[in-house]
Amino acid sequence: MNINEKITGKNKMLLVFIAVIAFLGGVALLGWYFLQPNVEIIQGQVEATEVRVAGKVPGRILALKVKEGDAVQKGDTLAVVDSPEVVAKLEQAQAVQTAAQAQNAKAAKGAREEQIAAAEALWQKSKAGLLIAEKSYQRIQNLFDQGVVSAQKCDEAKANHDAAKATEQAALSQYRMAKNGAEKEDRLSAEALLNQARGVVSEVQSYMHEAYLTAPISGEISEIFPKEGELVGAGAPVMNVLDKTDAWVVFNVREDLLHTMTIGSVFKAYIPALGKDITLTVYYLKDMGAYAAWKATKINGQYDLKTFEVKARPDTYVEGLYPGMSAIINH
Repeated sequence: MNINEKITGKNKMLLVFIAVIAFLGGVALLGWYFLQPNVEIIQGQVEATEVRVAGKVPGRILALKVKEGDAVQKGDTLAVVDSPEVVAKLEQAQAVQTAAQAQNAKAAKGAREEQIAAAEALWQKSKAGLLIAEKSYQRIQNLFDQGVVSAQKCDEAKANHDAAKATEQAALSQYRMAKNGAEKEDRLSAEALLNQARGVVSEVQSYMHEAYLTAPISGEISEIFPKEGELVGAGAPVMNVLDKTDAWVVFNVREDLLHTMTIGSVFKAYIPALGKDITLTVYYLKDMGAYAAWKATKINGQYDLKTFEVKARPDTYVEGLYPGMSAIINH
């Protein structure tokens, strides 16, 4: 065997040795990869309080006072709705109120002075007639007792006296009625009608105030639905107001990973959009029900794993935290 053959044999053995070492290294690397503990990743999503702004009256969007992204304070005017129908109803209600006020004033005041004077004069006339009838009846009665006049004449005088007395009593009642005004029931009825008319006016005026849509909370305008000039119905959403200061994170967690996420537990979650961890505290935990995803483990002779909804709130306000951002937990 010459020198070249010896060198070639050594090279082959070296290559085989290197190949064996590389194979063993690859097997060891694969074993380490597959045998290392499995890291569970739980992903959640940021949510925040969002309130829809809607009007009670239908109409046309007369003006939008804000734009998407604007910061607003509670009570700020956001939009103005033009509703001619409500204006017309207010005019009708005010007209009914005016008529009811007139009727109530009339019932409270009672009869006019002229009517009272006329009733009193009629009563005084009836009193005079009764006085004459009484005197005439007394004279006839004396003559009848003396046997001068017949019983018929005495009866006629008594009938005239009784009629004059009834006329006087009726005239007195008319005078008292005119003087005292309307009956108590009539006054109460007129007052009730006035209060009803006032209530209708107040109701329509409240609808007039609803033409100005105001911010129910302080926050940011996240979305505006109609454009200026478009018609909106009663209760139709006009825009959304987002309160970023009231944010939380929602996780869907399998029950085998739930032991570290109980009510009051504190943990950290990574927010990719912000590139940092935030501290969260669990305040809500609920079974998601039969519609939630299950993880079957019965193939291994074990049990099914149910999913729970977990809500956690940041300990402090996190600048830049918006709804829809992801939150990652390495469990």
